[in-house]
Amino acid sequence: MPTLYVENVPDELYEALRKRARKNRKSIAAEVLALLEENVPTPRELAQRREVFRRLDKIRSQEPKPTGPIQSSEEMLREDRHR
Repeated sequence: MPTLYVENVPDELYEALRKRARKNRKSIAAEVLALLEENVPTPRELAQRREVFRRLDKIRSQEPKPTGPIQSSEEMLREDRHR
């Protein structure tokens, strides 16, 4: 497994990472790795996202199935008045 070294981390950012790691009961390295996993998609994840978008586009492009005769708002109001 490769090792990643990061230099010149601004103090403010390092402190925020340190506090976040402490809050999550992790080392700073484990917290950075978790953040990278959450925010940097792998090629596999990108392919999965593209497939989801493709399916959503297909669903959106379909005509809605008719649910039967739909009354106009005027007809509904008239019907409601006669109750």
